[in-house]
Amino acid sequence: MENMTASSGVEKLLSVRNVYKSFGLNAVLKGISLDLAPGEVLALIGGNGAGKSTLMKIIMGIYSHDSGEIFVDGKEMTVGKPAEALAHGVYMVPQEPLLFPNMTVEENILIGFDRPRAELRRELVERMDNLGWHIALERKASSLSIAEQQLVEILRGLLRHAKVLILDEPTSALTFKEVESLFKCVEDLKSQGIGIIYITHRLNEVFEIATTVAIMRDGVITLDGPVSDFTRDDLVCGLLPTDSCQRKTQVVSKVDYSKPPVFELRNFSGYGFTDISLKVYPGEILGLAGVVGAGRTEMAMTIFGRDKVLGGNVILDGKDITGLKTADVIKAGLNYVPEDRHADGLFKISDVACNTTSALLSNPKMGRFFLNRKEEKKVTQQYVDDFRIKVTGQDQLTGSLSGGNQQKIVIGRSLSTAPKLVILDEPTRGIDAAARGDVYSIIHQLRDQGVSILLISSDMEEIVELSDRAMSIYLGRVNCEFAKEDVNQDNLTSAAFGLIRKEEEKA
Repeated sequence: MENMTASSGVEKLLSVRNVYKSFGLNAVLKGISLDLAPGEVLALIGGNGAGKSTLMKIIMGIYSHDSGEIFVDGKEMTVGKPAEALAHGVYMVPQEPLLFPNMTVEENILIGFDRPRAELRRELVERMDNLGWHIALERKASSLSIAEQQLVEILRGLLRHAKVLILDEPTSALTFKEVESLFKCVEDLKSQGIGIIYITHRLNEVFEIATTVAIMRDGVITLDGPVSDFTRDDLVCGLLPTDSCQRKTQVVSKVDYSKPPVFELRNFSGYGFTDISLKVYPGEILGLAGVVGAGRTEMAMTIFGRDKVLGGNVILDGKDITGLKTADVIKAGLNYVPEDRHADGLFKISDVACNTTSALLSNPKMGRFFLNRKEEKKVTQQYVDDFRIKVTGQDQLTGSLSGGNQQKIVIGRSLSTAPKLVILDEPTRGIDAAARGDVYSIIHQLRDQGVSILLISSDMEEIVELSDRAMSIYLGRVNCEFAKEDVNQDNLTSAAFGLIRKEEEKA
C-alpha cells in the first residue's frame, strides 16, 4: 500500500520502500513502506509479533532485508551494515538503556569516538545547552533514573549527528513525571528537525506526542497517516484482523459462578504489577489479556513462588498459599506452564521421560531412594498417548522434538501433579497451526475434567476462542473484566491498550 506518513513534496529523512523479510518459511515483513520527515514523530504501533522489531533492526542494519529499499537523506543504505546506518545518522534508543554502570555519564556518551576528547566534550555541552537539558556529566550511570539513562542514550545518538532517532517503548518503565520530561525532550528534538520513530503500546500517547501514525499487523501496515485524521477507535480497528471490529461472540459460559472460586488473588502486588484482584471458578478458563510488559508474566511467576510478594494474598481452594516456595505451591495444587519453555520449561539435553515426570520426583510412587522406572514409563506413556506427542521413544532427547511437541511435554509435566489450577502463559507461542489445534484440544479436555485454568495470552483470538471470561492488565493493573458474551477482539484490544475507562468496563 502507498504510505502517507510523510506528505508528498516534503523532504524525507527516511524512506522505506516495499521491504520484505522472511525467516525460513515465516514471512515477517510483507512489503512495508513508510516515510519520516524532519521534525516528524511517527508513532509505530502493533501487537506482539507484528514485525516492528524486525523492521527497526533492518533500518539499523542489524538484519538484512530480502528485497526493497531504504533511503536516508536520499541515499540508499547498504543491506545489513549497522556502521553504515550510524554513519547515515540513524540511531536507536533501546527500551532498556545499555549503559556501563561504573562509568560516568560523559564516559558513556563519548565511548567509541576517535575524535579528541576535549572537542567532543565541547560539542556535548553545546548540544545539552541548546536543548536545555541538565545532567551532571561526572555522575556514575548507576546513579541515574531510567529517564536519565534514556537521555544519555539520546545524547549518544545526537553526538553521532543522528537525523533519525528510534525510541522503543520509551515510557514503559517511567513514572508520570519522567514521562512528562521525556515528552518535553521529544518536543525539543522535533524543534531541532530530528525525525523520530516512536514505538509504543500506549495509544493515548499517540495523540499527545505524535504527528503521524502507522499501525503494523502481521507484517503489513494496515493504517497510516496524520494523527489528526484518526480516532482511538480507528487505531484499534487497524490493530484487528479484517472485519473483526464487527464480530461479536455470542457464546454463553457454562461455568457455575454460584460455587466458591478455586483460586483467588486479593490485592496482590509484586515487581511489575500492583493490587491485582481476580477469581477463577471450578472448570473455568479465565483469559488474561495484555501486551508484553503489562505485568502478567511477572504476576504468574510471583504466584508460583519465583519472585517476592510485595502485598496481598493468594488463595487456592480456600487455603492461603501466599509467598510459598515453588515446591510447596505445586504440592498445594497449582502448577505453571511458563512463557519461555526453552529457558524455564525444559531440560533439553534430557529425554522425554525425564522431562515429563520431573515434577513427580517427590512422589512416593516414583520411588523413595531409586527411581521407579516402571512408574516413570507408565506416566510418560499416558501423556504421550493422550497428547499425541510425536516421539521415536521415551528416551528421545527433548531438544530434538518440534516446538509443538515440546510444549505438550511441558503441559503434561504440569498436569502430572494433578493440579486444581494451571496457569498457562502463552501456551501456543512459537508453535505451528497443527500443534496449536492440539494444545487447544488439551485445554478443552482439562476444562471438561474440572481443572481450572488461568490463560495468559497476547493472542486475542486465542482468548476469544478459549475463555469463559476474560480480564485485561494494563500498566500492571487489572483495568477491565468481560463476561463471555463480551469477550471479543475489539473489547480485548481496546482494554489491552488502555482505551476502556472504568465506566466502560464489562462485568
